[in-house]
Amino acid sequence: MGKDLSYKDKKVITIGIVRDLTGLSERQIRYYEERKLIFPERSAGGSRKFSFSDVELLMEIANKIEDGIQTHEIRKELLRDQKKINQDAIRRKMIQGQLNAQFGIRKN
Repeated sequence: MGKDLSYKDKKVITIGIVRDLTGLSERQIRYYEERKLIFPERSAGGSRKFSFSDVELLMEIANKIEDGIQTHEIRKELLRDQKKINQDAIRRKMIQGQLNAQFGIRKN
């Protein structure tokens, strides 16, 4: 697992709990995973583990499906959003590096 994960991003929730929280069936949740909209981790025994962020994303997906948006369109949107997040993170690192260089701050 990645370092410094927020509690929202830790994969600790079973599919049964996700079903109860979202109102989605286990089949729907597995389908969204098959369509590469959600990426649960697997326990040593093979059980799916979800995070609170995954639960929120599943609710967004379910709402979009209900509005008639196709899964491939949702996946494109999610990829676009992730690309923007990654670009923003790179931009922040570059700006921080420029500021550090300007003020003589060195990271060890």
